[in-house]
Amino acid sequence: MGKPGYGKVMLKESKIVLATKAFVQQELANAEGGHDWFHIERVYKNALLIAEGEEVNLEIVAIGALLHDIADAKFHQGDETVGPQKAQRFLQQQSVEQATIEHVIKIIENISFKGGNFQQQFHSEELAIVQDADRLDALGAIGIARTFNYGGFKNRKLYDPSISPKLNMTKEEYKKGENPTINHFYEKLLLLKDRMNTKKGKKIAEQRHLFMEEFLKQFYNEWEGLI
Repeated sequence: MGKPGYGKVMLKESKIVLATKAFVQQELANAEGGHDWFHIERVYKNALLIAEGEEVNLEIVAIGALLHDIADAKFHQGDETVGPQKAQRFLQQQSVEQATIEHVIKIIENISFKGGNFQQQFHSEELAIVQDADRLDALGAIGIARTFNYGGFKNRKLYDPSISPKLNMTKEEYKKGENPTINHFYEKLLLLKDRMNTKKGKKIAEQRHLFMEEFLKQFYNEWEGLI
């Protein structure tokens, strides 16, 4: 027999998973469109898809996916402690065992891209799956929609040919970036395909990456009035 909580498929959502869903829906009811409940739900579904067939703790994968953006630092003056603290309080109120709480908090603390130069301080199969699931939602058609939604939310230019993308940014530079929205494709989105952790995540990312490349070709042709 495998370890408790481990398995190849989640046959039924546990009480804590259902409670976490309800909590997140309430907390993110008025969130920015790219980081709202529907983003969480997509990441949750992506995570379960990637986890299928893997020997991982499915409950930690599920809870980690549901709570990974419970208080995104970009909407809390850059404070990266708000999310982990909020998640910890909720899980403690639900009497979740301490080992699970600690694992979920580590997922929240280490999942973000943060400019691509952030060195993760924690590694686990569960984190790898949730991180891939989150990155998939930054790719493809949804990724494009989310990127422009956030750019509009921040009142950023769509594109400015005179402003080049900033590559290899530090964590602080990435957090404070105000470049045109198109630049974000080069500063993050197009980099994700080669940073996926799992075989299934990599396969899905490749297709979504190609879609974004085609979008950019179309965008530049229309910008220049070529088609």
